[in-house]
Amino acid sequence: MLSKFHTALIFLLSICVSVHAQGDIKKRILIIGNSFSQNAAAFLPQLAKEGGIELELGRAELGGCSLERHWKLAESGEKAYKGKSLRELLTDGRWDIVTIQQYSLLSGDPATYSPYARQLVELIRSLQPGAQIFIHQIWAYRNDAKAFGKINGETRARDASEMHRHVRAAYHQVAGELGLTLIPTGDAFRDMETSRKWRYRKDTSFHYDAPPQGKLPNQTNSLHIGYAWRDGKLTFDPNHANTAGCYLGSLVWYRTLLGGKVKHVKFKPESVSASMAKRFRKVAAGL
Repeated sequence: MLSKFHTALIFLLSICVSVHAQGDIKKRILIIGNSFSQNAAAFLPQLAKEGGIELELGRAELGGCSLERHWKLAESGEKAYKGKSLRELLTDGRWDIVTIQQYSLLSGDPATYSPYARQLVELIRSLQPGAQIFIHQIWAYRNDAKAFGKINGETRARDASEMHRHVRAAYHQVAGELGLTLIPTGDAFRDMETSRKWRYRKDTSFHYDAPPQGKLPNQTNSLHIGYAWRDGKLTFDPNHANTAGCYLGSLVWYRTLLGGKVKHVKFKPESVSASMAKRFRKVAAGL
C-alpha cells in the first residue's frame, strides 16, 4: 500500500507531466489561399501561443488567387510561392492541417470550384495522407460595397446578405462532397452584421464625393477596412478585414483548427475594445 507521501508525490508528478505535455503541443498548418486567409489567420500565432501550442504556419497565399489558379500552379510546378512550388511546400515535412479556399469574388458561384477543389484535395491527400483538410468559408463584402461577389457566371449578388447566403451554400456543398471540415469565418462576420447592437451602419452624414481632407466617415463596428486616406486620396476597401475582422477570423480559426477555448482567451489587439472582443469570443465559441 502506498504511503500518503508517495500518493502525494505521484499526484504532483502527474500534474507536472500534464503541464509539460500541454506546453509541448506542436502543430504545422499549411494555408493555401489568398489575402482573405492572410486576414483570417493574422492573429492565430498569438492565440496559439497563449494556448500553449507551438505553431508553424506555411503559406501558399497569393492575392486574388482562385482554386483554379492554385491548381494550375501545382500542375506547372511554378515556384510562385516565395520561390517554392505548391508541391514543394506540400512535401516540406509533415503537415497536420492544410486549408484551402476560393477567391472571394467567385466564392458564391459553386461552378467555379469544379474540378479544381477536388483536384487540389486529391493532391493534398496523396502527398499528406495524415493531414486534416479544412475549407475556409470567407465573409461577404461590407454592406456599403459598390459591388458584391458573383453568384452565377457574371451575375453578382445584390447585397451583402445575398452574397453571404450564396457563399455559405457553395462552401457547405463543396465541404460535403469532398469530406472537408468547414472554417465558418463568414458565419461569424454575418452574426455581427445581423446584430442590432454590433452591426456596421454607413455614415450618411459624410460627404463621400467631396470629402474633407484627412477626415473619415464614422465606421464604428466595421469588420472591413472601408475608407482610409492614402497618399492624399480617400480609398475604399469594403472587402478585406480590418484589425477587428482579422481578430474575429483568427478566433474562429483557433477554435476550429486547434480546438482553442476561445471564451477564455485573453489576447486581443489593442485597437479592439474589451466589449467587442468579448462579443467576438462569444460568437466564435457558438459556431
